[in-house]
Amino acid sequence: MAPKAPPTDTDFVRWFRDSSPYINAFRGKVFVIAFGGEMLTDAQFAPLVHDLALLNSLGVKLVLVHGTRPQIETCLTGRDAELVYVNGLRVTDSGALDCVKEAAGSVRVDIEALLSMGLANSPMAGARIRLVSGNFVTAQPLGVREGVDYGHTGEVRRIDRDAIAGHLDNGDLVLLSPIGYSPTGEIFNLSAEDVATAAASQLQADKLILLIDDKGITDNRKRLLRELTPDKAEALLQSNNKLNTEQQQALRSAVHACRHDVNRAHIINRHIDGALLLELFTRDGCGTLLSNDPYEDLRRASIDDIGGILELIKPLEADDILVRRSRERLETEIEHFTVVERDGTIIGCAALYPFIDEQVGELACLAVHPDYRDQGRGDALLQYLEKTGRQLGIRQMLVLTTRTAHWFRERGFKPGELKSLPVKRQQLYNYQRQSKVFIKDLD
Repeated sequence: MAPKAPPTDTDFVRWFRDSSPYINAFRGKVFVIAFGGEMLTDAQFAPLVHDLALLNSLGVKLVLVHGTRPQIETCLTGRDAELVYVNGLRVTDSGALDCVKEAAGSVRVDIEALLSMGLANSPMAGARIRLVSGNFVTAQPLGVREGVDYGHTGEVRRIDRDAIAGHLDNGDLVLLSPIGYSPTGEIFNLSAEDVATAAASQLQADKLILLIDDKGITDNRKRLLRELTPDKAEALLQSNNKLNTEQQQALRSAVHACRHDVNRAHIINRHIDGALLLELFTRDGCGTLLSNDPYEDLRRASIDDIGGILELIKPLEADDILVRRSRERLETEIEHFTVVERDGTIIGCAALYPFIDEQVGELACLAVHPDYRDQGRGDALLQYLEKTGRQLGIRQMLVLTTRTAHWFRERGFKPGELKSLPVKRQQLYNYQRQSKVFIKDLD
């Protein structure tokens, strides 16, 4: 196999420019990142440490939550103890609790050691990462459920939000283990996902990030679902979708977080090198995003969208595909525009200019960003404006084009003549461009 070509200077500049809005937006925000104990056993933690150090250097406030399942199981197996799970929860007797404490302490020390190495032989060499841990989690017992006594297995009661926030404000990374303490001094074995979800909710974190073994949340054909709302995620959990146990648990945690003051939850594949950076600093990410607000929205344009529209249509104007529009013209015509916004970036637009007396509407300035073409967004804009036109009493939609006639013909537009245009529009016709007229009946 031929070696992969290195990125060009142009690729780097484009990536850096595309990531800069995220760098600015993430500064000072709280991210809660959860990962299983497997991250340490298969040596995947070192690259993650590098990425955590990078986030920390960019001003992101990080709370790390680690799991201990493989370490606990190794300890129990070594003692010839029985591994008991009921409904996905470990039953923790006194012997198992000893293994829980041993595993949590061992993992915590390993993480602290890795973070204290200074990331030698890496671009982040010399970066000082202060990590703090403590009894930040108050827990209570699960008790007896459906006749099963879960022993020392517990659930989160409270997170010491003020103490954690103080450390984060001081530039420290906070490490939470899946262990909780009661006011009476009892120790409880907790689920790392529950600790992470509770921490994210009570800290009102900007993001909860769950690193799992799968590529994210998938549909029945194992295709990655890139964006979900909490409602769609709950419907997915209740359907016959073939999600494995880890995916279900992660999805439930993500839904709970989004329902309780967390802006976004991300479920990503821990096996991808740099998955954290890909998910956070690229528009499409590499995993599944849950958000209360649509990640991508088709809506009427506002005056604040003018800069994004100009950036989108500039290359098409340079190629003489679209008529040039000044900022001043857009400001006066913005009420006619509809945009597709994806995570704060305008990736599509179109305008509808109605001629009410003639019951005709002109479709103009239809544009989609090159990275998102052939994915149905142009059709979505067209359908939206056709619906808008019908509501205005428009019976015919016309378009003038020089280079994209085939696209419109495939969608029901038929060749027309200049005299078919409303009189006011005929007077504005640019004979130098020689645009062709196409018309579509909306009845």
